Amino acid sequence: MSIPAVKAKLLEGKKGLVVGIANDQSIAWGCARAFRAFGAELAVTYLNDKARRFVEPLAQELEAPIFLPLDVAVPGQMEAVFEAVGEQWGKLDFLVHSIAFAPRDTLAGRVTDVPLDGFLKTMEISCWSFMRMAHLAEPLMKDGGTLFTMTYYGSERVVENYNIMGVAKAALESAVRYMAAELGPKGIRVHAISPGPLATRAASGIPEFDELLAKAKAKAPARELVSIDDVGVATAFLAHDAARLMTGQVLYIDGGYNIID
Repeated sequence: MSIPAVKAKLLEGKKGLVVGIANDQSIAWGCARAFRAFGAELAVTYLNDKARRFVEPLAQELEAPIFLPLDVAVPGQMEAVFEAVGEQWGKLDFLVHSIAFAPRDTLAGRVTDVPLDGFLKTMEISCWSFMRMAHLAEPLMKDGGTLFTMTYYGSERVVENYNIMGVAKAALESAVRYMAAELGPKGIRVHAISPGPLATRAASGIPEFDELLAKAKAKAPARELVSIDDVGVATAFLAHDAARLMTGQVLYIDGGYNIID
């Protein structure tokens, strides 16, 4: 699937921050393309100088007026990004958080054996960073808004080799529900988007991932794998006012794979 021809700029006037584009295979890139196609203006971040050469051409394609470094493990960088958004736009309508990380030795080992430092790093990058971004986005969402993060089926079922990341995603989904309850009175919606398996750079760190892709394609009722554009279009819809009474959800975009035993 590619981004459908857009006849109406349904998100025209909306301004959003997209965190997590690594290259043109990233889920965050699929989201950014969809939001832009529907008329939204985007701020984009990149992890570090090494990543910048891959992300900058994509930011240019999006005509992003704000393009800044953001490593959530570096103190002050999150605050600097949201300060820049506030100074240039004075508001924020949506945020896409599409980052997760576990040290390789922590991800490869049993959950039972996870060391404290590996656990804390996994939770900091994969869960706490979204909570912190929500805190920073809240004062900019004066007229309401939508916060998105990315999760996976391994949060609620044991998926072989997903290990500690499943624990982190379960915590992330719980945070989504609590923040949706807290921020709902201000018109701020919070969602976790749960795509089926995708061949992204992040997924390449999971052992035997090709087998997981094959299993998903064979078992999903749709009999096909989800694409980053499928994820992007569905996410963009949820930022529209038509979805204003949807919040606190884990929304599967996986061809129905999650319903099959």
